[in-house]
Amino acid sequence: MKICIIGASGKLGRYMIRHALERGHEVVGVCRERSVPKLADVADRITIVPGPTDDPDVIRRAAEGCDGVLTVLVPWGVRQYSSGTAQAVLDHAKPGARLVFSCGWHITRDGKDAYSWKFRTALRMAAWVGKAVRAVEIDDQVEACRRVFASDTRWTVVRGSSLEEGDGQGLPVWSRHVGDPVLASDLTRRIDFALFMVEALTDDALVGEAPAIVGRMSPSALAHAGARSEG
Repeated sequence: MKICIIGASGKLGRYMIRHALERGHEVVGVCRERSVPKLADVADRITIVPGPTDDPDVIRRAAEGCDGVLTVLVPWGVRQYSSGTAQAVLDHAKPGARLVFSCGWHITRDGKDAYSWKFRTALRMAAWVGKAVRAVEIDDQVEACRRVFASDTRWTVVRGSSLEEGDGQGLPVWSRHVGDPVLASDLTRRIDFALFMVEALTDDALVGEAPAIVGRMSPSALAHAGARSEG
């Protein structure tokens, strides 16, 4: 399978490259030109297309002929970077391609997610500070996902919990809504988040879904698995 990874030089992107290559996929990676050196260890195994990920021409060239596109929706700056990236992918991925996007738990598709007051407070503060210092624009990630949800493409939006580094623990578990007890631990290994993204490419059950994920070995996931086995 030929796939394009947009945001390839970041931590999540590099893990996705690793998983994709292990599965025999042909990989095209997109990242900002100054970040190309971060891909030096795989430069001879993938095709690298340097440029802003919200540049339609860059995305058109990178996604050409790709069966799947994995996109890290990063809300850098205050110039609608996430929504510009999402729109470029929606416009230029080949018809029928599997499109998998990453974002945080704060994205809700149907308004049925239940967030704690601590989560809501932290999100408001992060959004205010990020915009005040012109570093990130969290609301733009919301807009990016709104466009994805409204599209007629074969999309999946993977909503990640808090992340930690460490060895892989296996494919994360997921739920349609934040607030489900299985997600209570709010922790996933970043390498496993990347694994879920790559595996989603070939999982048709995830088309049109916005799974919220949590680590397979987290306490809440283990408790859920134990309850199911006892039932």
